[in-house]
Amino acid sequence: MDLEVLPEINLETIIATIVEHAPDFAIIDSIQTIVSSEVSGVTGGVSQVSFTTNALMRLAKQTKTALLIIGHVTKEGMLAGPKTLEHMVDTVLYLEGERFATLRLLRCVKNRFGGTGEVGVFDMAETGMTEVSNPAALFLEHRTEKVPGTCIGAILEGNKVLLLEVQALTNPTNFGYPKRAASGFDSNRLQLLLAIMEKRLGVKLANQDVYINVTGGFELDERAADLPIVLAVLSSLHGQALPSELVAFGEVGLAGEVRGVAQVEKRLKEAQKLGFSQLITAQVRGKGGKGSTVDGIRFITELSRLFA
Repeated sequence: MDLEVLPEINLETIIATIVEHAPDFAIIDSIQTIVSSEVSGVTGGVSQVSFTTNALMRLAKQTKTALLIIGHVTKEGMLAGPKTLEHMVDTVLYLEGERFATLRLLRCVKNRFGGTGEVGVFDMAETGMTEVSNPAALFLEHRTEKVPGTCIGAILEGNKVLLLEVQALTNPTNFGYPKRAASGFDSNRLQLLLAIMEKRLGVKLANQDVYINVTGGFELDERAADLPIVLAVLSSLHGQALPSELVAFGEVGLAGEVRGVAQVEKRLKEAQKLGFSQLITAQVRGKGGKGSTVDGIRFITELSRLFA
């Protein structure tokens, strides 16, 4: 593969070079550093980024050169520069990952010419990013079995099902106000789930510190993670480990009801393929595959039988 590098930030020079060499594919890294003499404003400002991006889009359509424009994000995860950049381009891809973790997710959030459901899962190795062939089992490699406070959840990421281990730790608080901390899960959602558990299950959590961790540095933002969180907290509180073959997923409502989530059959098949024979979710039609059962529940009060 022939790869040519041009250390240049001037837009006019970049355009002239692309026109002269006519490459099939060009990478602009990054758009916040490109500056044009035809427009005023500081480098990386609204006027500069908007003008340079429009000019590069016109160039791509005229020369039939595919352009990959890299834009930086801030520590908060927001686009460093004008948000209009995402509205101008044809496709927006996010490459995400924890700073000290090797996992990288490539997700599509906008595509004018196709779907956005696919998600690429990669591992950052010494030689670069390598594809993860079985992302569903990725987070189960170092799974802790038969330990109170752990539960496996079937989480949908794009069109892929990932089986993630959710860990919970409850401990009597030493202060008047119990602490709630979550890594990889929304803290406000955790507070809500704990309140639902106290009201609907009658468990006492007001004197307990509660800590939640999602293994692998993954961020859970799907409501299907509610039920695994509830089960992990109950497991830690009762000091009883859940069955190693159990997988759970489902949204928990304020009344303690368990609601269904999207693509149930796909989650069930993926869990069964990896050897999980007991699945707990909202009430669904039919049973699981051969050698497995699906426990469809209506309310979280039905979970009490697991800790009898």
